Amino acid sequence: MVRIRLARRGRKKGAMYDIVVADAKAPRDGRFIEKLGTYNPISNPAKVVLNVEKAVKWLLNGAQPTDTTRALLSHEGVMLRKHLQVGVRKGAITQEVADARFEAWKQEKSSRIEVKVDGLNKKQADVKLAKLEAERKVNEARAAAIAQKNTAAVATEEAPAGEAAPAEEAAE
Repeated sequence: MVRIRLARRGRKKGAMYDIVVADAKAPRDGRFIEKLGTYNPISNPAKVVLNVEKAVKWLLNGAQPTDTTRALLSHEGVMLRKHLQVGVRKGAITQEVADARFEAWKQEKSSRIEVKVDGLNKKQADVKLAKLEAERKVNEARAAAIAQKNTAAVATEEAPAGEAAPAEEAAE
């Protein structure tokens, strides 16, 4: 049986995966038939680089994806493309209609990804502004404390040793 699955690579706690077509009996990181793409779960949003045409070809030829790989293929539109291609083979729709539906799905998907990336960038910018504002408040508080300390030191230096400080005179 031929499987479409992930082959791990990368360093400890920094995994990247290759999406490969391999015999089901082959070891996870061992021999494979063909590499279809890569998957990087560390980045946000996760980055998938995939040759859609090769993946559809393997699915139509009977390769079975693992659960995780099925989710990735579905996310990238490979499963939809396969579904549309089966409809074309059966004569339910034409190739032009299938291509138009897939392109419409792809555009809608890319707009959703752009919205997510924009939201993440805005969130990072807001967090950065909040940190800068908090740092500015701390710096102002420190500057005020230093200024108060300096004015107190200047006031005690101006008063001669035998005379009372101005604050003491007002109290009498």
